[in-house]
Amino acid sequence: ELALKSLGNEGLFLFSSLDTNNDLYLSPEEFKPIAEKLTGVAPISEFEEEEAPDPSGETLSIVARFQPLVMETMTKSKDGFLGISHVALSGLRNWTAPAVPMSVLLARQFKAFLPPKNKLELGDLWWIIPSELNIFTGYLSNNRFYPPPPKGKEIIIHKLLSMFHPRPFVKTRFAPQGAVACIQASSTFYYTIAFRIHAEFQLNEPPDFPFWFSPGQFTGHIILSKDASHVREFKLFVPNNRSLNVDMEWLYGASESSNMEVDIGYLPQMELESTGPSIPSVIHDENGNVIDSRDPSGEPIQFVFEEITWQQQIPWEEAAKKLEVAMYPFKKVSYLPFTQAFERAKAEKKLVHSILLWGALDDHKPQSASLPVPGSGRTLRETVLESSPILALLNESFISSWSLVKELEELQSNRENEFYSKLADLHLEKYNFPVEMIICLPNGTVVHHINANHFLDITSMKPEDVESNIFSFSSNFEDPSTATYLQFLKEGLQRAKPYLQT
Repeated sequence: ELALKSLGNEGLFLFSSLDTNNDLYLSPEEFKPIAEKLTGVAPISEFEEEEAPDPSGETLSIVARFQPLVMETMTKSKDGFLGISHVALSGLRNWTAPAVPMSVLLARQFKAFLPPKNKLELGDLWWIIPSELNIFTGYLSNNRFYPPPPKGKEIIIHKLLSMFHPRPFVKTRFAPQGAVACIQASSTFYYTIAFRIHAEFQLNEPPDFPFWFSPGQFTGHIILSKDASHVREFKLFVPNNRSLNVDMEWLYGASESSNMEVDIGYLPQMELESTGPSIPSVIHDENGNVIDSRDPSGEPIQFVFEEITWQQQIPWEEAAKKLEVAMYPFKKVSYLPFTQAFERAKAEKKLVHSILLWGALDDHKPQSASLPVPGSGRTLRETVLESSPILALLNESFISSWSLVKELEELQSNRENEFYSKLADLHLEKYNFPVEMIICLPNGTVVHHINANHFLDITSMKPEDVESNIFSFSSNFEDPSTATYLQFLKEGLQRAKPYLQT
């Protein structure tokens, strides 16, 4: 109360965003973001002081390519951003180019991507940045402007993402959090490492309220020598193959419980790529003497690199799938594209288990306009869809799919394929915001469906308070969510029997 009286709402909001341990005292470490902002000087991190540059080490040039979010793809754009202050979106609108278009990094800094000694088989997964979120920690605070200082392997990820924007958070507020990798290819001296990173950016600064920008994922690969002295190739990017690939959330007040707006949109391009292999910063002749990096005519000396012969490799798709399942255990069940799911269901004589969402089931976070989001895809994927009984039944009896409402609306209006249009139509008929779970026949006929909010309402009740007997709790499972979703699936199978037998 004293702090509120001294600082007022806005001042306390800024203070608490810096006071990471909530002790009402700003340590030098907590005050550092403000010091850096006011002085314009950022001190060298401890990690980099330990890692003194090797004068003869190689350097890697990386370019950033960025095309800003297409504002017209945001849901709020349909009513001309009515009721949304221009200030709230200022950080987003002003972000039109990468913060650092080109950077030169030491090759050895990329050793963070090398596998640990017990993960040397192709496809073996390890965490570059492990998730620190679990059922007990909950979510991290929305009320923050400045990222905590990166430590250890976070430093290179932070440095790379800072090329896009000066305030990357390498640990997201929500699961899935962290960075995961696996070996995709191996030779005598080199690895190709496939990786996937979940990170987000804070686009606003005080006195504005926080605006979180969360790309669906960063993925990519690095080809580097096993001692990290040489990097042959590096690429990191946000996939742009779906119609929506970024989640945005912004606060409307000076506290953690303030109202929050949520939207989704499309980012055409966000990528980093090496301009070529890493090269020595100092060149020596055969006698060990330093020589000029340019030839007599002034042209840079051209380096010739040996060709890498890969002895073992797995396809990129296989590596990417392993990374995806590590981030999303519910993906142990294959979720096929909408139309493909119905074709597979017809061929295998199975039902379609379909999830229809306003925002995506993977790689985007909230599906509703407040947090925590009761009817969200996040809640589904982190609970029932990951549970063993559900995974087993889905694999055995269903073909699964998830779709964005926007994608089905486009399919519905496309009259070139009447069957696909009808499938979309039957789904959208049953849809209610934010998430609808649907069970249907291979011809699109819906035999059962439930809205996620209703489902979660049921599972939050005590069994004796549930009036309807459509869903009942099973004594075999302690978790009512799992029991109820299992009942939903079995009910769908039961209702479909007369159709499947004909």
